[in-house]
Amino acid sequence: MNINLGADSSEEAKEMIEKWAAAADQSFWGFLGAEIKTLRDGYTEVYLDIKPHHMNLIGILHGGVYATLIDSAMGMVAMAARPENAAVTTNLNLNYVSPIKEGRLIVSAEIVHQSRKMISTQAYAKNEQGELCAFGSGTFRILGE
Repeated sequence: MNINLGADSSEEAKEMIEKWAAAADQSFWGFLGAEIKTLRDGYTEVYLDIKPHHMNLIGILHGGVYATLIDSAMGMVAMAARPENAAVTTNLNLNYVSPIKEGRLIVSAEIVHQSRKMISTQAYAKNEQGELCAFGSGTFRILGE
């Protein structure tokens, strides 16, 4: 897992990410090459420098890459809210707005609502110029509750 945390990430968040990193390098996340920029209470930001293997057949970022980054960013913020438990996606909604062909995709995610067993999140994927490319929402089930 590539980690590039900003100064606004807490020490607790940095420790949590180090634990995730051990498993992530051998996972789909590691294959993608995305990086975590910020993880703090209720918010995370990840980014991906787009490479040729991220593209679909018509030369734009594959929808599955958007889906993975949005789902992963929302999942991270959900799991960070409950570090003693794992969280799994129970619902994922995506809206594709504008294609991206190159550069960096930046995904920010935040918690919208949480209860004892569920966490609702939203995320926005933007290009380097801040233009919206996709957005989504997700619901996560807290395991072990």
